[in-house]
Amino acid sequence: MSGVDDERWMRVAVELAWLCPPSQTAYSVGAVIVGADGTEVSHGYSREGGDPVVHAEESALGKLAAGDPRLAGATIYSTLEPCSERKSRPCTCTQLITASGIRRVVIAWREPSLFVADGQGVELLTQAGLDVTEMPSFAAQAAAPNRHLKTT
Repeated sequence: MSGVDDERWMRVAVELAWLCPPSQTAYSVGAVIVGADGTEVSHGYSREGGDPVVHAEESALGKLAAGDPRLAGATIYSTLEPCSERKSRPCTCTQLITASGIRRVVIAWREPSLFVADGQGVELLTQAGLDVTEMPSFAAQAAAPNRHLKTT
């Protein structure tokens, strides 16, 4: 995908992050999965559907059937680095993404140390052979729905 497409889809992810019910114990994150043909496959946001512990990437992936063939060439856009540690579910978002068949991840913002001392999402995804792109020009927009937290 081109840089213009990356910007378009990251803007969608940022808009989704604003839909998150605020939480004092978790970030507000938006995620959108885009197929190889450039169309949206799925999207999600933190705490979507009233689930207080669902993460954005998990929500987007959960709307698709396991093995959905569109995932093989897809890109997931997330406003925050996918989680590498998790207490509320058996799998982290980095594990879910890696297992899904998605080959490219685009993030706006690395996970601050507020809830996880040393987030390793980017490193783990890269080690698994996924292409990870960071868009620091979107970091402030991605952080904005999290202003209610003390450290962002």
